[in-house]
Amino acid sequence: MALFSRRKKTPDSTDTSAGRGPDESDAATPSDAPSPEPPASVGISTSTFRGVGASAAGPPVPAPTVPAPPAPVAEAETIPGVRDNVLLRDALAELSDPPTPQGLLNVARQLLQGPLFLRVKGNARALLAEGRGLPLAVTRRGDKQLVLAYSSGAALQAAVSADGEADTSAVGQPVLTVLRLVLDGEYEGLILDNSSGTARALLPRPLLQRVVDDAHAALALKSLLAGVRTEDTPAAVAAALGEAPLWIAVRRTEEGGPVGIAESRTADGDRFIEVFSHPLEVLALGRGDQPLPVTLDQLHAAVTADAGITGLLIDPGGPWLRLHRDHVTGPA
Repeated sequence: MALFSRRKKTPDSTDTSAGRGPDESDAATPSDAPSPEPPASVGISTSTFRGVGASAAGPPVPAPTVPAPPAPVAEAETIPGVRDNVLLRDALAELSDPPTPQGLLNVARQLLQGPLFLRVKGNARALLAEGRGLPLAVTRRGDKQLVLAYSSGAALQAAVSADGEADTSAVGQPVLTVLRLVLDGEYEGLILDNSSGTARALLPRPLLQRVVDDAHAALALKSLLAGVRTEDTPAAVAAALGEAPLWIAVRRTEEGGPVGIAESRTADGDRFIEVFSHPLEVLALGRGDQPLPVTLDQLHAAVTADAGITGLLIDPGGPWLRLHRDHVTGPA
């Protein structure tokens, strides 16, 4: 029997105390999303794969609903010349009013799927060419400073229309670069798309810290899942599994009961172990599961030990990809 052992401690909670913006009367303060300490180890057997918390004698637990893969993005540019962070833009557009903790976690996970845009006073390209740092646009919430960033050309355009400061320019930056700038400074968080009505969010510093701490430095897996799919994508994703941190979703359904590991099943009975590229991917599903770190070697051992496992389902919240067992174990 293979063993999934914990690589590092998972924080006890994720702070999603966020709102629409610093000067809005409908600012939300949702409760923290729970993230209790996961079990130190989880035994892998046929019974634990029958469903989250299922026992060998119990009936299979229905698989969670899995969204379809994303279609090619036809409207990746809401203004000509600026390619949007489409997944983040759409996650912001789906926020309720006021935003829920689950909606904010969904925004936080989609934050990692592409670049962010910054507004700069003057010519951003000239500043970069001169080797000068980019001054971050900030706003205040009480005595706290928050950095402004944008998901799309439309959000940038809305900000210019709102403040009338036309002598600014926009520059796209890798998301982790922006988040580290926020965390390295004395800022309390990040406001996304501040002038876009209800499609805006405030992500507090503790949540941003967790996003960065658990993210793969190269975001290789995230980039492949969010990118254009080709016949080579499954092999590229399988290769990325060896270098990126990975998690599975676990849950104990009753005190003292068995710990189950989440899997998805198709209508034809195919079974896929759910694997996640970031702990927030697990929490954002809102199923009550907890993330547990896992290595590719452990996944290899689990799939090899159970011939009934069809493969892996990477990031069930989407964009997702199914990998056949041969991508994990190699050809028979």
